[in-house]
Parts: sequence; C-alpha cells; structure tokens
Amino acid sequence: MLLKAWQFAAISSFLAGALAHPTERHSSVSARQDAPVEEAPADAPVDEVAALRDDSDRWDSPEYTLLYRSPLPIPPVKQPKLKLTNPVSGAPIHYYEIEIKPFEQRVYPTLRPAKFVGYDGIAPGPTFITPVGTETVVRFINRADKENSVHLHGSPSRAPFDGWAEDVTFPGEYKDYYWPNYQSARMLWYHDHAAHITAENAYLGQAGVYLLHDPAEDALGLPSGYGEFDIPIVLTSRYYNEDGTLRSTDTEDQNFWGDVIHVNGQAWPFFNVQPRKYRLRFLNAAVSRAWFLYFVRTNSPNARIPFQVIATDAGLTERPITTQQMYLSIAERYEIVIDFTNYRGQTIDLRNVAETNDVGDEDEYAHTLEVMRFIVSSTPVQDNSVVPATLRHFERSNGQYQINDVAFADVNNRVLAKPALGSVEIWELENSSGGWSHPVHIHLIDFKVLRRTGGRNAVMPYESAGLKDVVWLGRGETLTVEAHYQPWTGAYMFHCHNLIHEDNDMMAVFNVTAMEEKGYVQEDFEDPLNPKWRARPYTLSDVTARTGPFSDEAITARIMELAREEPYNRLDEIRADLGIEE
Repeated sequence: MLLKAWQFAAISSFLAGALAHPTERHSSVSARQDAPVEEAPADAPVDEVAALRDDSDRWDSPEYTLLYRSPLPIPPVKQPKLKLTNPVSGAPIHYYEIEIKPFEQRVYPTLRPAKFVGYDGIAPGPTFITPVGTETVVRFINRADKENSVHLHGSPSRAPFDGWAEDVTFPGEYKDYYWPNYQSARMLWYHDHAAHITAENAYLGQAGVYLLHDPAEDALGLPSGYGEFDIPIVLTSRYYNEDGTLRSTDTEDQNFWGDVIHVNGQAWPFFNVQPRKYRLRFLNAAVSRAWFLYFVRTNSPNARIPFQVIATDAGLTERPITTQQMYLSIAERYEIVIDFTNYRGQTIDLRNVAETNDVGDEDEYAHTLEVMRFIVSSTPVQDNSVVPATLRHFERSNGQYQINDVAFADVNNRVLAKPALGSVEIWELENSSGGWSHPVHIHLIDFKVLRRTGGRNAVMPYESAGLKDVVWLGRGETLTVEAHYQPWTGAYMFHCHNLIHEDNDMMAVFNVTAMEEKGYVQEDFEDPLNPKWRARPYTLSDVTARTGPFSDEAITARIMELAREEPYNRLDEIRADLGIEE
C-alpha cells in the first residue's frame, strides 16, 4: 500500500486536520492547520516563510571562550541490580533502576551553575550495554518535579513499554519498562517522551545511550572497548542566560536551536586519541538542531578527511560507506570508523556546515560551526582492528509488497493508518512547509529509504546502505520508504522528532492490526494506557531502605509477573507464520 502519510505543514500548529485524496495506486493524507491569518500558508514561497522567522528576538548565550579546553566525558556503564531468568523462555532478564533527578553543572566557569534533570542525575544518562537476547526491566523512578515517559528509541517494545506520550510517570511514582533486546546489534537510545514537555525534559538532560551487541558483530574485528576505542558522541545544543543558568524552552514554539554545542554533556570538548582506528557512535539528541559533519586537520581546514560509515539507526550497514561528510538530523544515529594513523602529533577538528543545500534551517551563532577536537598522539601503536568489506547481509524475505486496503481513520482519533501485522507498505513522506525541515520517526519498526525527490534530490549513500527509524525530510523534499509492520500489534506513534514540533502535536498514530485468525490476541499489550502496566507510587524510604516494592522479593515477583504474561515469547512463532526472517 502506498501511503502519502505526511504532508508536513510546519507553521505554528501541527496536524490540526487532514484530507484524504485517493489516487489510482495509493491513498494520501495531508496534514494541514488552522493558522492565524497573519501567518504564511504552508505552500508559501521560502522567502515569505523566512520573513516570519525574524531574528529580532534572537537570543545569544554569553560567548564561550574555552573551546577544546575540557576533556570529552564518557557516560558510565549502567550495571544491573538483579539478574534473573525468564520462567517461560529461559532467557536472562537483567533488572536496573534509574532515578530521574535534578543536578547542577557549571558550564561557564565564572558564572552560576545551570540546573538540569537527568537519568541518575547526569546528562547524558548512563550507557546500557546489553547482549542481544538478554531482556531488561528498567525501573524509572521520578524524583523530578515534572512528569515523564521513557521511550527506548529504536526498540520494538510492546505498546505499554514504548513510551506513549500520555503514559506518564508523575513525581513520586515509578514505572517498570520491559524491553526485549532481540534485534541485531545496534545503537538505541532512551529519552523522555511525555506529552507537551518532551522538549523541556530532553533539553534538561533526559537522554542516554543503549547499546545492543551480539557475537556476529563482535567477531568482525571493528574497533572495540567502550570508552577506549568505541566512543559515544552524543550531540546537543543549549542556550544560556547572562548569568550562566539554562534558558528555558518555553521561550520558543517553533524551533530551539541552541548556540552552545555539547558533546556528551561538555561544551566543545577535546578527546585524546592514539594514531589508529576508532569507532565513533553519533547520536543527535538536540531539541531542534541538525548537523552536517566533517573532519579536518586544524591547520588545513579546507581538506576534509574521509571516514567510513558502518552503521545506521538499525545497526550495521551492508558494507562500509566512505564519505567526507555526514548529515545528522535529530534522533538519527550513525556509526563511523575514522583512522587517525596518518595524523600522528596533529589535531583533528570535527566541524559543522551551516544550512547546506537548503536542507537544514538552523540559525548559526559564534561557534556553532565547531563541535569538538581530537588530539592525536605522536607515539605509533599497533592496531589490530579492521573494517570488513562486508558487514551484514540484507534480504527481502517475504516477497512482494502487500496491498492493505484499510482506509485512514478519522484524524480526530489520531489513528492515520492501520497496517496489517506483517505487511510491507510503501509510504511517501512529503514536506511542503517551505520554511522548516523535519526528522520523521516511526515507532516499532525499521524502514528502508528508497528515494528522495526535491531538495537534495538523492538518497545519501549511507542512508540507503542500512535500515532506519528516523529520516531527515528536508524543505521541499518527498521521501519514499519501505516499512515492515511487525512483529507486534498495537497502537504506536509516528511524529516529527524536532521536539518543539512534537510538543506542538506534530505526531499521529498508526495501529498495527491484530491477527485473531492466527490466535495472536494479547490485548494486555495492545493498549499503551493499560492500567495494569501504568506507573505506581513509591516512598523515598522504600527506595533507600529497599523495602516495600523495592525489596528484592517484590522486584522479583513483579518481573516474574511481567515475564509470565509472555509479551515477547512468541516472536519466532509469529515470524514463522508471517514468513518473516530477521
């Protein structure tokens, strides 16, 4: 089924209505809005839209003058509190606890500290490193002053554990998220997803890296060793007030670029490297800012250094893709290998291109074209890591595209599509808003980017070499993607991952329809707001004394209850019946 699923209109309010326009081969849904009369229409020329984006109220943070003076922080690895066994499947289950709580960080050494709210009181939060096939139950304990909802981005989690925007955990509550971890090795990330305050919560620090690894990837010989030669690069951008405190996202309802670039929580850091290959795992965790990244020697800024893209949102690409630059939209992940062997004793800068090819529309500031610096040791080392010519094999396993004749539901119910479980659909994503670009994220599934027309008018080689769960939809672009809707039924979201746009309701729902005829009816996991799995109250004394719901006995009983419901146990059976191979 060809679905023209989004015609993004991005001025002021989003998805206020929709129109269906059937054609011979596909249905079409166009997002429209009831904009105030003084605003330009969605199809206005770019210069008219630009006129609305007046910089007269632009905010500039105090200039940061200490570029490349502080080392790159490496988020700590999260350790499980309990290791259990699934009583039905025999799979290992690791239990973790994360406290969402405030903390302070002095970004400007001579100014006041800024206040953040992070997972375990740090930003980014701790990194999870989980073997494929080991299930996790993560208890998020809200010790902040705002509600939150946690989404494991890129995971095929059941709907109640997917971070539904209205499935919030209020202050004084906790929620257990049960995640399957059966995918191939890849970089996921966990972040806030609460309705209307996602931008605020994520901006304050609620984001972290979640790595899946498996023997197949481990055997490839890629640079390895978390924090040593395998490095997370989490990019964010923020504004600060004159006194060094954090500027609120409440000041903006369209975009919130940020003019202080943070990498792993540190403004413009440096990282000491050896002259050898490194695996860098990039995540754009910013509210609105996208990047177009490249490497250069500090003393030769016009000669870009090639690197190899080895993984996308959904894990390893089919083969390494050599490039000299890389687009990175909000929520996208790309993993690269860069070889510093030939740069002994030199410094290498990671830089950003401004508003290239009319794709991004970010405002640029004093240092937003700088990102971080790598200082290469002059001492030669032995490097046994390799980048194989073939990383992964992709095959279409269930044949032809399927036609799903289900009409779009009433947009007021927010359910815009009902793909059948196991179906393969072709969706067209169209951006006719003129003035803004949109990173589109589809929950539950991975998709293949097939073609792009308008704008850049091409799919980037590293986009097409692997599967994605986010794609950058630039101004005037139409993207065609192939999506496999499996393995679970239930209601899931798709939305713009510019968090300001998301909080202004630029999101909708697709409902993967059930297969009652095959006996796959698990209603407990189809409703994301099922009371059975909602957040529960706690007392701080229970947390600290390990009593009540925080005793080992109570935690074990809760995990056994979750596991016996078998939310993920029939995966192989379902895939076999659908003719699907991972």
